[in-house]
Amino acid sequence: MGCEEEVLGVGKKLDKMISNQTTDHTSVLDLLKTLQDLPMSLDVLQKTRIGMTVNNLRKASKSEEVISLAKTLIKSWKKLLPGETTQSNKSASSSSSKMKIDETSNDSTDVQNEKEESKPKTASDTTDAIRLKCRELLTTALKCDNPPENSGNPSEIASAIEDYIFMEFTSTNPKYKNRVRSRVANLKDSKNPQLRAHVLIGVISPQRMANMPAEEMANEEMRKLRQKLTKESIDDHQMAKNEGTVSDLFKCGKCGQYNTTYTQLQTRSSDEPMTTFVFCNVCGNRWKFC
Repeated sequence: MGCEEEVLGVGKKLDKMISNQTTDHTSVLDLLKTLQDLPMSLDVLQKTRIGMTVNNLRKASKSEEVISLAKTLIKSWKKLLPGETTQSNKSASSSSSKMKIDETSNDSTDVQNEKEESKPKTASDTTDAIRLKCRELLTTALKCDNPPENSGNPSEIASAIEDYIFMEFTSTNPKYKNRVRSRVANLKDSKNPQLRAHVLIGVISPQRMANMPAEEMANEEMRKLRQKLTKESIDDHQMAKNEGTVSDLFKCGKCGQYNTTYTQLQTRSSDEPMTTFVFCNVCGNRWKFC
């Protein structure tokens, strides 16, 4: 596994811990130490946006050890940025008082660098009408009357999200448009304000938001509904297959065979007809009817 893949893997784990508010766990330190041992390069930093993730971790954690190690990593990565070597040589000849001033300003400098690093290199380089419209829709979805403290610029974040989506599909094809629509719909969901807040403050990075599955974006009510439907589907399958009666009365609409197992249950009021669950023993197809 290459360095970039390892960094992406660590980044995903750290993002999940930040989202779950488990930033003081022992495993966080292990992940940061893994990053410390990797041969980091400017190219890897820019592609993975790991700097932003570590900085978000630093702000979210209450562990002094985690905060200290995160700061150390950020400082070491800053040296990879263009112009940092020259600046370091100049700083070496500066007075001790200036060094103290630099140290006290590290936090604000780190945050600014992480914001710059979080932007894809091509985020604003487009004149494509469709892409610009998609960025506008994402920006509108990110804006709110009472944005959380330390929120980023909705327009810049929206451009970054759109750019990651475009880089994945390389064109404004239907898949690209559907991906954008799903981000917009979930960000505008009034029942799920936490998703938008996490994106605005950087807990969820633009790259992660661009690729996040629908199950992770959904609000709690929708998650429970999907879990219920999934459970019902599994129950229907198991019921028809394991507790039913073998019969040749039903024809499978998928394979055309009459080798089936069926079960009947009263799923509605007593004066309504029973529901029949059928399972095809040949191809595994299942269906139900009243």
